[in-house]
Amino acid sequence: MKDNQQALQAFRSGKISTAVFRNAIPAMAAMLMVLVYNLADTFFIGQTHDDLQVAAVSMATPVFLLFMAVGSIFGVGGTSDISRAMGEGRQDYAKQVSAFCMWSCVVVGLLMSLLFWVFMDQLLTVMGVSAATWDYARDYLCIVAACGPFVLIANCYSNVLRAEGRSGEAMMGMLIGNLLNVILDPIMILALGWEIRGAAIATVIGNVVAGLYYLRYFSKGTSMLSIHPRDFTLRNGVCTGVLAIGIPASLASLLMSVSQIVMNSCMTKYGDMAVAGIGVAMKVTMMTGMVCIGLGQGVQPLLGYCVGAKDWTRYRKVLRFSLVFALILSLVLTGLCWLFTGPIVQVFLTDQGAYSYGFTFSRILLSTSALFGAFYVLNNALQAMGAATPSLIINLSRQGLIYLPALFLLEAALGINGLVWAQPVADVLSTLLAAALYIFRWRKMTGTKQEPEA
Repeated sequence: MKDNQQALQAFRSGKISTAVFRNAIPAMAAMLMVLVYNLADTFFIGQTHDDLQVAAVSMATPVFLLFMAVGSIFGVGGTSDISRAMGEGRQDYAKQVSAFCMWSCVVVGLLMSLLFWVFMDQLLTVMGVSAATWDYARDYLCIVAACGPFVLIANCYSNVLRAEGRSGEAMMGMLIGNLLNVILDPIMILALGWEIRGAAIATVIGNVVAGLYYLRYFSKGTSMLSIHPRDFTLRNGVCTGVLAIGIPASLASLLMSVSQIVMNSCMTKYGDMAVAGIGVAMKVTMMTGMVCIGLGQGVQPLLGYCVGAKDWTRYRKVLRFSLVFALILSLVLTGLCWLFTGPIVQVFLTDQGAYSYGFTFSRILLSTSALFGAFYVLNNALQAMGAATPSLIINLSRQGLIYLPALFLLEAALGINGLVWAQPVADVLSTLLAAALYIFRWRKMTGTKQEPEA
């Protein structure tokens, strides 16, 4: 308990840069491990020199990410609710929120796994999976669906623990699970010759271990939060408090999965190598995107605590520092990915046609990835304020209301490259929208027409 109080003290009055780095760096490290895990699957499957299997994983990955997106409903929503409650001194309510998130993950995860198995063939048809990649994609998804509840728990509590200042423990579960996955990938894919099935089995084991880590953390009894069934409740505004922020926030991940499924379905008309190319290109931009997502998630509890305590001076300082850091970070990462696009793509794809697609698509997507840092910090700042509607609008827009129409319009105008340019267009417009909505929310919450100092 003493460690928890010290962590909250850092929220209240610690040095701004130290507080931001203490929360953000573990969150960024956790997202980096998610990235490494995603890259490892594609990399080791690529070592089979079968680009059809790479295409199948590219098709299947966004579907599996639906589990992670649903976990973020409870993770992001719970973190926002808990951090504000901590700032207000409502620790009993914070326990109820944590328990609600836990048991919701179990029930929803089991239900999702069941639905995946029952409707697998229909799902693959909607995805537009080709005959050449059908069996590969089906095998992968049928296996990974087995770890549904554990994926939700891991993605939920890698966020929630940061609300009580335990950023190190929040990182560690994801770190252990993803590291185990990376270790098992070459063994199961190459050494045992299980290929894409081996990648799926490694994913299941990694997620189960990550989920068990968080369960063990709570079993030690040192947390200020709870996952005990006696603390579970749908009353006192717990359910609505979590879902009001969690659903809009998770729409970014949910719609990202859906939009990738739609993209892949559109891309199939250009052949399986084009699908493999766009899958790898998305992983190249993930190197910037995932780190910036972690930064945004890391500073959200700190901002939320300031909102709960109505410490607007500290809030402004935290946000200003975070935005500057985010801009520098995203620029550096984008620059590195741009310089090494060729070697990165070549690691995953051996077919010359697939490589050409991957290189071209990567350069298009990287054209606006320097905006990721500012976008995710502003979006998480809105969530920290409890601004459910603005957060909903932003997340509906970036991967839905802006992206999907752009996808079809630009394909009609530019062909296959138009499909890819839809994402940069959505990045620019959604970042401008996030900035405008943030300024509006700031003025409303603080009762001033003064521009936020960010």
